[in-house]
Amino acid sequence: MVKVRIINGNEAAALGAKLSGVQVVAAYPITPQSKIPETLAKYVESGELKAEFIRVESEHSALTVCISASTVGARVFTATAANGLAYMHEQLHWAAGARLPIVMALANRGLGAPWTIFNDMQDSIAQRDTGWMQVYCRDNQEIIDSIIMGYKISEQIHVPMMVCFDGFVLSHTVMPVELPDQERVDAFLPAYKPHLQVDGPEPLNINPVMLAEPRADARGVACPSYMGFRMRLQKTLEGAEDVILQVGREFGDLFGRHYGYLLWEYRTDGADTILLTMGSLANEASLAADQLREKGYKAGVVALRVFRPFPAEALRKALSQVENLIVFDKNISYGYEGATCTETKAALFDSGLRPVITNFIVGLGGKSVSPADLQSAALAALQQKGRINGPQWLGVAV
Repeated sequence: MVKVRIINGNEAAALGAKLSGVQVVAAYPITPQSKIPETLAKYVESGELKAEFIRVESEHSALTVCISASTVGARVFTATAANGLAYMHEQLHWAAGARLPIVMALANRGLGAPWTIFNDMQDSIAQRDTGWMQVYCRDNQEIIDSIIMGYKISEQIHVPMMVCFDGFVLSHTVMPVELPDQERVDAFLPAYKPHLQVDGPEPLNINPVMLAEPRADARGVACPSYMGFRMRLQKTLEGAEDVILQVGREFGDLFGRHYGYLLWEYRTDGADTILLTMGSLANEASLAADQLREKGYKAGVVALRVFRPFPAEALRKALSQVENLIVFDKNISYGYEGATCTETKAALFDSGLRPVITNFIVGLGGKSVSPADLQSAALAALQQKGRINGPQWLGVAV
């Protein structure tokens, strides 16, 4: 029997970690994700979750604890948002460089200053080059499922993952969520078998200072240089898409919800105009596409589920027949444009695809974005026929 509960996104994230059998939890409270560690602390205190909940004084320390625990073989979990993620910046690089399969829930929130507690994606986009995989969720069901899948993916390729979802829009909004059965989760996600050994007959010296050229270790085995380690991480991420797709298919076979895709598509068959976005904004974009269809436009939606590794080939395929591409970014790469727009242009460049691309910056700091707003922006872009230069700011006066 399928068990359905009405829960918010933070509870979904906590349940995902609990079902995944995490052994160490370290997190520091910051709005809008504070409910995640609070819920996990209750699970640990009640005995529902056999794990160590470690209280720390900062987000930097939270990730440091997770790095240490993962290094010695524990399945670990943390959560944060906004300036808390920024405070982790140094350790984000360390976790990825050490090839640790940490999964982090990230309730996307705007960065200060000035302060906001509300949603945009500037926090995670600002950390896109730290070596972490990034998955973006449309609803609370995807949050719980993505965390469970995240461990299976990360533990296969030894790269950490952020499971990102919109703060307040999802973190505090309740909706029906199917709870995976614990026995089936255990069958899907076996106990973690660490790939490092810091103790035993052949203990390792982990992450020493590296030189610019390869050199032999104490046994005479040639070891990579610093640049060699960076290349290995890059090559792993380049091949991660196949693992993400395979795990998504396996999850679907067992639980009936398939994730064998990197992009979520809506009404794209025959569409010559595509609204491109990420996260929960895909839901509003879908309604906007419906409204555009009613007006006679062949509109559809493509939403990136995976942002790192960037799904360039899947995006090229999805946009191969598109004449107008309208990109809605909840972030800004200051001095240029939205990051999703830039990445998409780069992906299309090598293939020779040249749709008319218009970029809109939307929803920063929780600014409301309705389907009507997206429809109006799309109509303006179509009427301008590519004569709009630079990113356009939707719903705000300069």
